[in-house]
Amino acid sequence: MQGSQGPQGPTGPNEHETVGAYALGILDDAEATAFEAHLATCEWCAQQLDELAGMEPMLAALADLPGAGTPAIGESLSAKPSPRLAERLVDEVAERRAQKRRRGFYMVAAAAALIVGGPFVAVATSGGDGGGGRPVSAHATSPAKASFDEIDDKVTATDPGTQVSATVALEKKAWGTHAVLELKNVKGPLKCSLIAVGKNGERETVTSWSVPDWGYGIPGATTDQAKQPLYVHGGAAFTPEEIDHFEVMTFEGKRLVEVDA
Repeated sequence: MQGSQGPQGPTGPNEHETVGAYALGILDDAEATAFEAHLATCEWCAQQLDELAGMEPMLAALADLPGAGTPAIGESLSAKPSPRLAERLVDEVAERRAQKRRRGFYMVAAAAALIVGGPFVAVATSGGDGGGGRPVSAHATSPAKASFDEIDDKVTATDPGTQVSATVALEKKAWGTHAVLELKNVKGPLKCSLIAVGKNGERETVTSWSVPDWGYGIPGATTDQAKQPLYVHGGAAFTPEEIDHFEVMTFEGKRLVEVDA
């Protein structure tokens, strides 16, 4: 991220460079609070934050891989985000996490004090998973659900075998495509990914998530958690016109549903 003059006048470069780390939820409370104060007056950072929405699972996974920020990433994923979209952000995430590991005892103590006495910032929340893991936001008030409702361009399909139903909302961006997934009638436990398949045959991972035991969007479910669909979003370097279809795949390689773009 470049440090430059925002629309509100000269600002230190670190404030602009923090937008990627904030979107991924890897700032401590003090850093997040300071960045939010800057975000309230910086249209540039607000725009960047909107464009990065939903990329936390993909980028966090990449940053944790051996050799993160290097060409080795490209060899470790069969369906990967385009380097045009993820390269700079992966480097930033890896560096931010390295910095956090070096902070030591006193910074940990200070962060603990802030958690007790200061505001808590949650960039990605779960749909009430009972504390057992932290899947991407799925509840009705999530940013993904809000984006899904606002986007008009949607495509839907139901797999006749698995009976899993998926609707993908597509939004064109300067960097590619913002995609929001609504997923129904899927039971867990599972780990899944949304894959964009280009007309040229290339595959890009848009986002990934986990499904708890009770599942999402289950007809006739006895709990509100299981009744609610899953909403997740992410980005692809493809333009909408370059995408042939989307696939919801388990980490084991099983296709749950395919949706034509």
